[in-house]
Amino acid sequence: AARRIGQRSGAMEVYHMYTKTRKDFGRHARFDDEPSEVVSDIRPEPELKADYIERNPVTTTVQVAPELSEHEANTQQISYATTGFSHTEGGWPKDIDCSEADHVIRYRKKVEKDEEYIKAISQLGTQVEDLIKQNNAIDIYEEYFEGAVADHSSEQPFAKTLTVFRDPSEIKRSASYISWNPDINNRKCAIAYSILGFQEQPEGMSKSSYIWDVNNPNKPDFELKGPSQLCCVNYNPKDTNILSGGMYNGQIGYWDIRKGHTPVDTSPIEKSHRDPCYDMAWLQSKTGTECTSVSTDGYVYWWDTRRLGEPVESLQLKEKNGETIFGAVSMEYESIAGPTKFMIGTEQGTVLMCNRKAKNPTDRIGTAYHGHHGPVYSLERNPFFPKYFMSIGDWSARVWMEDLKTPIMTTRYHGTYLTGGTWSPTRPGVFFTIKMDGELDVWDYYYKQNDPTLSVKVTDKQLTSFNVQDTGRLVTVGASDGSATLMELCEGLATMQPNEKASINQMLERETKREKNLETRAKELKNAAKKNAHRHDDGEDGDSDQAMAQVEKDFMSLTVNTGMKFDDVSPLDMDLPEGADMDM
Repeated sequence: AARRIGQRSGAMEVYHMYTKTRKDFGRHARFDDEPSEVVSDIRPEPELKADYIERNPVTTTVQVAPELSEHEANTQQISYATTGFSHTEGGWPKDIDCSEADHVIRYRKKVEKDEEYIKAISQLGTQVEDLIKQNNAIDIYEEYFEGAVADHSSEQPFAKTLTVFRDPSEIKRSASYISWNPDINNRKCAIAYSILGFQEQPEGMSKSSYIWDVNNPNKPDFELKGPSQLCCVNYNPKDTNILSGGMYNGQIGYWDIRKGHTPVDTSPIEKSHRDPCYDMAWLQSKTGTECTSVSTDGYVYWWDTRRLGEPVESLQLKEKNGETIFGAVSMEYESIAGPTKFMIGTEQGTVLMCNRKAKNPTDRIGTAYHGHHGPVYSLERNPFFPKYFMSIGDWSARVWMEDLKTPIMTTRYHGTYLTGGTWSPTRPGVFFTIKMDGELDVWDYYYKQNDPTLSVKVTDKQLTSFNVQDTGRLVTVGASDGSATLMELCEGLATMQPNEKASINQMLERETKREKNLETRAKELKNAAKKNAHRHDDGEDGDSDQAMAQVEKDFMSLTVNTGMKFDDVSPLDMDLPEGADMDM
């Protein structure tokens, strides 16, 4: 079949024929007249009008052609091809021993004189030259904003709430401990739930703690079950699938999330703490299985999770040259300060500096820092300057230096009790404190020291735990009602400012020097007071001797002048000569 279209122009006719097979035309279209019929009848329903809002005006854009954009790139096209070849060690011939330097040098000289080799190198050199010229013209690895630091000093600090993790148990328990996953790309945190009040655990209370995923906050990501409620939980920094936990009954256990919800192993209760285990820390070791635990029973235990039958080592917390046993409620271990050094925060308000491998066993407990009037709930070294550490207890937070027994900096006394806090991992001058009235304070010593930079009312309940992710932006605050609020800080509170590290170091050294001068002056005044006291005592002794000598002299002169004897008349009844005075 064919169609022919003709066009007449004057006397000449132009024809153009479109040729097509009949089967490609499709089926014949047949049109017939039919009566109308109702396919569907949709009546208005006035009662549905209340569910809708009229949108007026309505703007609708319709394009009949797809949107296109012009793009041009001035690059060379490269064709890739997959080829294979047989390759031996170094491509050396069989008669050349590549382990012999003489053979290699001799063969290289021979090849470099070959015309084919020179020709191939010349061709490759041209291609490489083009690539080098391109790289010189445009550095594809250039960091355009390298070294540029955004200035956040003018912006108002803030923190926004992202989500709230709530204890899924029917009987709500306090979030007593929070530990973030060391892998910053795996945004998960483990929260230990417990009721720490003595004999306040109701019947039927859950003993489970949970791991939460920030991306899925509606339900726990993993459940940690144990023989007793967890008071503390910590991720293993070498293997994030392993967690250690201290329990309310004093036992120690560790979990491997690849092996199930129950602990892989727990310590026997007769070899464990006699009080709740309030804090734990993983130690720096080759195996990554060593950890330590503290409790208010006055002991520090070292464990190896490969065999938890009994502690590897123990230490009783007694102050040096003292008999008082201290109960531990917090601990600090940082391998930067020394793999065997750690600090203990006690419920008596004293911080103890300890060394597991001291030369003398009596020196395992070293300096004692007195300053708090209540339990030291948090204790942490500054991540940028390890010789400075912060303790939080009673109504204040204090910054100490290892070599001094008095704090170099102290926050003002608050109207409510402080229950925890920590340093920022990304800014040396920023730290956090939480309070019993449900408020979170962010202190920025780079800008001001007298008041917190930001105060956030997290909840009306008592805040019980706190931790910050290693990125410095995400913080989790636990409360007594079992809620854990995930908050994101502004970039200004997480990004180090220009010259901040040097300025904070200078400030800490200045305060240390000032405190040393005050301590030296106090010693001088004390020694001067002692010397004055000795002089006063010696002067009083000399005056009394002189007075006694004068009395004896007067007495003897009276007796000689009167010629009387004491055997005859009592000295009290004796008549003295006129003008004589006897003063004893």
